[in-house]
Amino acid sequence: MKVLQVVTTPRPFFDQQVSVLEERGVDCTVVGVPGEHHGDSGRTPVDYARFYPKILAELRSDEYDLVHANYGLVAPFALAQPTRPVVLTLWGTDLMADQEWLRSLSRHGARRASATVVPSPVMSRQLEIDHELIPFGVDTELFRPIPQAEARNHLGWDTDPDTNIALFPYDRERAVKDFPRAKRLVDQAGVDVELRTVSGVDHAEIPYYMNASDVLLVTSKRESGPMVVKEAAACNLPVVSTDVGFVAETVEGLPNCFVSDDDDELGVGLTVALENGGSSQGRERIDGLSLDSMGDRLVSLYERLLDPTARSGSKTAQRGVSSGV
Repeated sequence: MKVLQVVTTPRPFFDQQVSVLEERGVDCTVVGVPGEHHGDSGRTPVDYARFYPKILAELRSDEYDLVHANYGLVAPFALAQPTRPVVLTLWGTDLMADQEWLRSLSRHGARRASATVVPSPVMSRQLEIDHELIPFGVDTELFRPIPQAEARNHLGWDTDPDTNIALFPYDRERAVKDFPRAKRLVDQAGVDVELRTVSGVDHAEIPYYMNASDVLLVTSKRESGPMVVKEAAACNLPVVSTDVGFVAETVEGLPNCFVSDDDDELGVGLTVALENGGSSQGRERIDGLSLDSMGDRLVSLYERLLDPTARSGSKTAQRGVSSGV
């Protein structure tokens, strides 16, 4: 099976998706949009104009069995050819964007695609058409507990061993992540704590940042996930977060984890988590889908779409969500 993977900016979870598919014998060719994306600054129309002939050249080839569009913005390019099945995976910042045009474009793509995939229940509730719920997998071999002293030494953090560190896991320039709120919470905490941020580093380094910290602080205004919370749970890192995405269901009942949209409650939760110290014990009951399971379900979806018998009834036999969970 040969699949053309169309993407805006490859992210770690996308790279993992391609890897597990290739491990299962799916030959993936990745075509991404030129240009760079930083913070809240996106690509320009010129970048997409440069992308158009590149993707058309690939689509004219008869070697691909299927096209997989990853993110709502690239759905129109994948749908430009009528001969192959198109899978559209929405990532969250497309379907739940502030911009009405991007939400509309994503929904339009979902209606026209042969199959649409969303990775979280909160996104599933936003999409009225038939779709598949396939969470991005958590690499529990990469995201694992590491002794804090070892992690801090690996990163070269020259801090007192007793220093409390709250980790903000995003680019501070992304307005939706609300770094000013995180800083305000840390400044008002009832315990000494240092706020550190991480973004733009190799994904393999993130577990060290998590294990070097005492709490993950998420102050996002909106999220479809976030995956970083499940990754923190796999590292046994306590989480203090706004009530976004699947955070509440991921950390519910875990020690030293607090979820609220109220600043006073978040401040108390941050203080308690740091005063208590210790593990969240999240690894024992993390509900993240394994990478292997994610790969198996995507291959199964591809095979159904390429089977004429299965395709003939796929859009009518299924109603709502096919989660397979």
